[in-house]
Amino acid sequence: MSKKPRVVLLHGTPVAVEPIQRAFATRWPEAEIVDLLDASLSIDRAKDHDLTPRMFERFVELGDYAHRIGAEAILVTCSAFGPAIERMAKELPVPVLKPNEAMFREAIGRGRRIGMLATFAPSVLTMTEEFEQFVGEAGAQATLETIVVEGAMDALRKGDADRHNALIAARAPELAHCDAIMLAHFSTSRALAAVTEVVKTPVLTAPDAAVDRIRAAIAG
Repeated sequence: MSKKPRVVLLHGTPVAVEPIQRAFATRWPEAEIVDLLDASLSIDRAKDHDLTPRMFERFVELGDYAHRIGAEAILVTCSAFGPAIERMAKELPVPVLKPNEAMFREAIGRGRRIGMLATFAPSVLTMTEEFEQFVGEAGAQATLETIVVEGAMDALRKGDADRHNALIAARAPELAHCDAIMLAHFSTSRALAAVTEVVKTPVLTAPDAAVDRIRAAIAG
């Protein structure tokens, strides 16, 4: 029996777990998934405007642990830690993927006007910087318009996924003029069906794109 590739998923919030597990089950069931959840990451990130030196250290420590337990690749599922993820990646000999990298690249290929529906405000600055970085690398002219959907994340954390989805879908028509709409976080991918019912614009989610990209990274 061939060895299953071990992928460590590093979560900063419990609400990111189910969407990426579902994506792996659908798109790459042969992978061996290991979940590392540290909910204090998102709690502490919400308290600080900027990523602290200690947060960078924590990601290096978590990455080192993931590598020591046999990770062939690491996927971070929380979108508020871009520079800390980059620091972790520099310390490790295995592929490390940011949560939205693959989705950003796909969106840039869709056109110049890209919209994004976010539910965790502290992530928007780092996500915008990452998006602009990928635009520059691609030599594209894409611009990003972001809406932060108030109350959606709180609803999801309380277990009300239907309200979470409805709140996101209610704001989606404001981005109908875009060439593509991104659902910013792994957790917001739950709202895909609700959003596609109210807009004709292509709607992109992070989990499926991330699974495809990390599978390709392991394959070399």
